[in-house]
Amino acid sequence: MPDTTDLQTVKPLKLIVVGNGMVGHKFIENVVNHPDHENYQVITFSEEPRLAYDRVQLSAYFSGKTADDLMLTSEDYYDQHGVKYIIKDKVSTIDRAAKTITTESGRVESYDKLILATGSFPFVPPIPGGDAEHCLVYRTIEDLERITASAKGSKVGVVIGGGLLGLECAKALHNLNLEAHVVEFAPRLMAVQLDEGGGALLRTKIEDLGVHVHTEKNTKEIVAGETCRYRMNFADGSHIETDMIVFSAGIRPQDELARQFDIAIGERGGITIDDNCLTSDKDIYAIGECALWDGKIFGLVAPGYTMAKAAVSHITGGSEQFTGADMSTKLKLMGVDVASIGDAHARTEGAQTYTYINDAEGIYKRLIVSADKSTLLGVVLVGDTDAYGTLLPMMLEKMQLPDAPEVLILPQVEGGASAFGVAALPDSALICSCHDVTKGDLIEAIHAGATELSELKSCTKAGTGCGGCSAMVGQVLNAELENMGMEVNNNLCEHFEYTRQELFDVIRTKKIKTFDELLEQYGSGHGCMTCKPAVGSMLATYWNEYVLSDDNIQLQDTNDIFLGNMQKDGTYSVVPRIAAGEISAQGLIDLGQIGVKYDLYTKITGGQRIDFFGAQLHELPLIWDELIQAGFETGHAYGKSLRTVKSCVGSTWCRYGMMDSVSMAINLEMRYKGLRSPHKFKLGVSGCTRECAEAQSKDFGVIATDKGWNLYVCGNGGMKPRHGDLFASDLDDATLIKYIDRILMFYCRTADRLQRTSVWMDNMEGGLDYLKSVVIDDKLGLCEDFETDMNRVIDTYECEWKKTLNNPERLKRFAHFINSDATDDRLAYEADRGQSKARIAQPSVRESKAKGEEIPALEV
Repeated sequence: MPDTTDLQTVKPLKLIVVGNGMVGHKFIENVVNHPDHENYQVITFSEEPRLAYDRVQLSAYFSGKTADDLMLTSEDYYDQHGVKYIIKDKVSTIDRAAKTITTESGRVESYDKLILATGSFPFVPPIPGGDAEHCLVYRTIEDLERITASAKGSKVGVVIGGGLLGLECAKALHNLNLEAHVVEFAPRLMAVQLDEGGGALLRTKIEDLGVHVHTEKNTKEIVAGETCRYRMNFADGSHIETDMIVFSAGIRPQDELARQFDIAIGERGGITIDDNCLTSDKDIYAIGECALWDGKIFGLVAPGYTMAKAAVSHITGGSEQFTGADMSTKLKLMGVDVASIGDAHARTEGAQTYTYINDAEGIYKRLIVSADKSTLLGVVLVGDTDAYGTLLPMMLEKMQLPDAPEVLILPQVEGGASAFGVAALPDSALICSCHDVTKGDLIEAIHAGATELSELKSCTKAGTGCGGCSAMVGQVLNAELENMGMEVNNNLCEHFEYTRQELFDVIRTKKIKTFDELLEQYGSGHGCMTCKPAVGSMLATYWNEYVLSDDNIQLQDTNDIFLGNMQKDGTYSVVPRIAAGEISAQGLIDLGQIGVKYDLYTKITGGQRIDFFGAQLHELPLIWDELIQAGFETGHAYGKSLRTVKSCVGSTWCRYGMMDSVSMAINLEMRYKGLRSPHKFKLGVSGCTRECAEAQSKDFGVIATDKGWNLYVCGNGGMKPRHGDLFASDLDDATLIKYIDRILMFYCRTADRLQRTSVWMDNMEGGLDYLKSVVIDDKLGLCEDFETDMNRVIDTYECEWKKTLNNPERLKRFAHFINSDATDDRLAYEADRGQSKARIAQPSVRESKAKGEEIPALEV
């Protein structure tokens, strides 16, 4: 029997992680997933009352997510992996000689390696009065709770700081129904990420959403206000009154613990680290926003995750190091898409720039390339960031640019950014910077069995950080599945493993009437802003129930919630139905009197109806009450549904008219009014081939001939105008309506969400011929079902505004403030051509051009 008296049990290396934020947790995950994890004992301390949660998604807390929804880990997970955790206890002392730490509660723990993941804290400028009760910061869940509590007794809120977090906070205040302001010291918003042009467009878009932006403002003091709690006095002599102030003026590294115990600190703060994330003490590491590498603090989560990976590698004997990080980022700020890549300010010597501006669509793109135009150096995208996923790897991989680099940002150009899709990227291309996942990593996981997007995200972590790469991850998955000869996943979103068409069939066949019922039986999670409106539209298409019922209201966007299109100054449009543009003289008088009474800007539209603009939220029920009493009903200008049926005067008056186009247009509009569909749709009816109603540019165009009606389908105006295709000729009234019924219901069942009829048919295998076989020849045997479904929609129609006016509970939503009957007194108007119009605070790019200012459409 062997002698074992000299054998000793090897003790696990004891690792203490100070801070359990996103980066601290990522370090722990890397340790517990390491092949030799049993050789390490992990203890983590958090001074917050909970374990790690997703700070990147903090603003979602104001949109209904709970603290539990934001959690990145759980006590069960740590227990399962042998991780000890202590919350609500701050590490206050380090004894480097004894290798122990002590907490504020007096707890003492020894360590073999100490990892400082203490993060950062909000910078609060030393402004006199800045420590008042309702002067808050935006950093933790507890901060959000304080902001929510303060908002209940406030009307106006100001955010100091126009960076990423500041704009997220402004969105939160806006969502809390406050008059929101952003005050920024720099001359533009997001000055670090965006150039002047991108910042200007971002400002315009945010102001259009109703948030006031004040740049180049230095707050001198905060004093008592006259109309609000506080008055902010600026150095230039101007001021703002507000009830709440939230500081989001940047972050500072939380280096107090290291500084106190003689660990090297940078000149301007931050714990100095090397490529292994080691501090000046060989047994102490620093990672995340508290760490200073090469004189830089990295304020994004992705570099922190890379530091965590490097530190674990060094501790476990690996070779991975932290050698800096790309700070490119893709964001959605208050609904505005923004992206910044590389050298966004063209600081590289000899850099060439290309700028594309589309003022009408609110798009700004700037490309920065090397002096020889061979490689990409930087990109700024505002309003359209679809190319981000392609351009970022091109910059990181130093891929060869096309001979004309400008095609990468020009729309609808053959050989543009879309041509450089995922197939053109090398396997080394970094797809997810948060978790350091390359295209090759994704392909390897796909071949190992991760053939669903949720599986691919789960096993690689790609797309689970900031989420900016999710679309690219999906593109890699679909491309690789096609290469493998497998079916591509077209699920509606991660919460439903079904396409829109499949979900519509489930709703129809299983008689499902609510989102919650569908989610419980066929989905998972809580839903998102992709599936909720899509399911809401499908439910409305099939059941045609009141969109503001308790079950449906949670699914609607802003326009549908308030039954009116929100305008750029925060007011709403009022659009009564005027079928085929036909209106009596008395009807015109009634509309005119209502317009005068409420001082509304009035316009006859291209859809042959009268639109009112400038109605405040509280005025909407009052205006609609008078309109309904005058015999009008909602025009559904706010919904994804039928908008208008345009008509000429036809045979009633015109000497060329072949048939009564007005009567047909009225019949069609009254038949399809209120039908919810994947996208808005329009019709036109012309009384002869002279086409005065421009019917061929509509989703359904009807043109009279001497033999009957010709039906054109799937045309549209908009960004990509398209003439409709001739579907059938010489139709009588009944056959015309039957065909339109069938096509509309086939479209509602099978189109993707937000897909126009033109794109729907173009993407259909067999195109127009296949559509004819389904609708005319009944190839699928569904025509009777289509007609039955349409008749149910027609039979159950009711004016949404009329029903809302009879529902006192729903009318409570039409108030500016939840705690006051006060109206919005901050709107500014000016007289123009005899009407009141919203005063525009900042000139748009188009106005600047009109004044002769130099703003090139394409600048090289």
